[in-house]
Amino acid sequence: MTTTTPGPRTRFTGRTALVTGAGSGIGRAVALAFAAEGAQVVVAGRRPEPLAQTVRLIEEQGGKALAVSADVSRAADIDAVVRATVDHFGALDVAVNNAGVFRGGRPLADLPEEDWHTQLATNVTGVFLALRAQIRQMSSQPAGGAIVNISSTLGLHTTAPGAAAYSASKAAVTALSRGAALDHVRDGVRINVVSPGATETAMSLRAGETEADRAERARATLPLGRIATTQEVAAAVLYLASDDAASVVGTDLVVDSGATL
Repeated sequence: MTTTTPGPRTRFTGRTALVTGAGSGIGRAVALAFAAEGAQVVVAGRRPEPLAQTVRLIEEQGGKALAVSADVSRAADIDAVVRATVDHFGALDVAVNNAGVFRGGRPLADLPEEDWHTQLATNVTGVFLALRAQIRQMSSQPAGGAIVNISSTLGLHTTAPGAAAYSASKAAVTALSRGAALDHVRDGVRINVVSPGATETAMSLRAGETEADRAERARATLPLGRIATTQEVAAAVLYLASDDAASVVGTDLVVDSGATL
């Protein structure tokens, strides 16, 4: 009996994907996954050095990528990212709004007002500004486009001590995404959400905790016995952005090792 090894997937060949917050973690994994499936990728974020590393990793795979420095909480910056994407690659077919910040670890009454505003500016206003610019571009294209916003299980699905403001901002991302999905699906733009739980990034480490400590905690507390990898979150994003999900609109796909069951 002979077996065949599946060839590389090519769901995004000839398409251009924009990923914000692509300098590390989930954003970098998403950018690499799109490139591996044939997309031309624009990576955006505040710090140029990590973005340049993401571009190098994509180019080492034989892919094409462009880095654009931007603060998603500034309308002019996100508008410039969309323009640069279209100018460089000719279209914007997929956008993943992943940029986000966490300022927490203390009860709400002890949270500085600055930390509240920082989370709202990036996590909520940043997604609004990105959606607005991306929808305007995609709706002008014959083929439209697909947008996936990265939310969190902290929000509509659960909460945790010291995360009230972050949870509020991520619940807003899901609500904003669903409303935008209804507003613009007839314009040819599909919008969905991925809500990761604990994932193999620095954000999931508790104060003073090592990766080994985190793994032991996950074995004891999560139904799956481990946290998600960034590649697993990326796979969920690519599914929602692909033609495989052509009739999926306004969904919130949870990737959390069963934590919210």
